[in-house]
Amino acid sequence: MDAEKFYYHLLKYLPNNHEKETILLIEDRHIVKFLGSILSIEISTIAKHAFYEFITIIKRDDWFREILKSRYFYEDFEEQQQIIEIIYSILEGQREDLTVFLNDSNEGANIRGAIEYIFQDDISFSFDSFLKFRLRPYLQSLEGYVEIAIDEYKMEQEYQIFVQMLREFLVNREPKMDVLHLLFDEEITFYNDQFVEMKRAELTRMIDRKLLVNHPVYVDSASIAPLLSLAPTTIFLYTKDPDEPLVRTIKNIFEERVTIKSFAALREVKKWVDDDNSENHA
Repeated sequence: MDAEKFYYHLLKYLPNNHEKETILLIEDRHIVKFLGSILSIEISTIAKHAFYEFITIIKRDDWFREILKSRYFYEDFEEQQQIIEIIYSILEGQREDLTVFLNDSNEGANIRGAIEYIFQDDISFSFDSFLKFRLRPYLQSLEGYVEIAIDEYKMEQEYQIFVQMLREFLVNREPKMDVLHLLFDEEITFYNDQFVEMKRAELTRMIDRKLLVNHPVYVDSASIAPLLSLAPTTIFLYTKDPDEPLVRTIKNIFEERVTIKSFAALREVKKWVDDDNSENHA
């Protein structure tokens, strides 16, 4: 029972037995009663903080799991946990593209206001009624978070299937070149092992058409398709932003074949190749 859980959570915060005697759990353990007239300001503050923590930390995961199970039929604990982790990454601002979908309402202030209401003299409250009437807006917000996270979870699942499918395509594919240099700038530029640029028309001719026929939506003809068709043994990828989505996708597909390097490293390698070619022609 939520009331019972809260009651025992609250007792952990009260410093001695006298204060504990001012909090009662009654009526089949559904009702919590605060004897407000004998609560000191200090104990009242402690109790309110404990109540706020119980709602926003302890019970929040329970509510997330209940929403996932009852509304979206996610029964598996591990699957629930993955979705909850996505929720927290959104709430903590780690996914800026998704935070725009969150409500801007001041949930913390609303919850504290609801808690203040029940801390009146000699008042008892039903935890179920408190949830239904006082915390309903908060629970609706939690439902919204779950919905956003499920959409993201499904997209991540599809992405993992996509990456695995392309890894399998590579397994038995014969490499058409040993070393490829890939420059990420305003556009993607391919260079061979001698740092000669591979033109777009040349790359297009090399693309395995099965990739575009079987997976037209997922495979980018400007980058992923040529890379898969060439299947280089080693890829040196030069970029200003290693966390760019396409860079991460290439890394995920080609795994240990990819080495991420900076633009400065690109200039050094190109200079070395140019100097070596000049010596050979001397």
